[in-house]
Amino acid sequence: ARLARTIVDANAYMTLATADAAGDPWASPVWFAHDRYARYVWVSRPEARHSHNIADRGNVGIVIFDSTVPIGTGQGVYIDATATVADAADAGGTISVFSARSESTGGHRWHAPDVEGESTFRLYVATARAHYVLAPDDRRIPVEIG
Repeated sequence: ARLARTIVDANAYMTLATADAAGDPWASPVWFAHDRYARYVWVSRPEARHSHNIADRGNVGIVIFDSTVPIGTGQGVYIDATATVADAADAGGTISVFSARSESTGGHRWHAPDVEGESTFRLYVATARAHYVLAPDDRRIPVEIG
């Protein structure tokens, strides 16, 4: 669990795996924030392929992986989740999570109007169903990290 939290906290991007209504896969790196390791939040354009896929099929896979380490030493967190556009009732609290990480890493402050109405972006949330890390023998093992 500590390893999984360390990996999530140390990385700025996650790979979001989605599929369209026909099941055709698509993977996208997105800059993210997390809410106590239970919800993963990012901002995307609604017309992006992964955004369309989420509208069609909310089940997603997420991988957060440090690709800068030598061969055979990498570790990642694998997340089984359900994703959706943040609803208006949740947007205020969720955008504050995203904004706090943005500001802490040198980005700008985000507000609900930045992801609502006529704005270019929408706020997306993936709620984790399960987290996994790799065992020494390359098996995925479940971990509770929240």
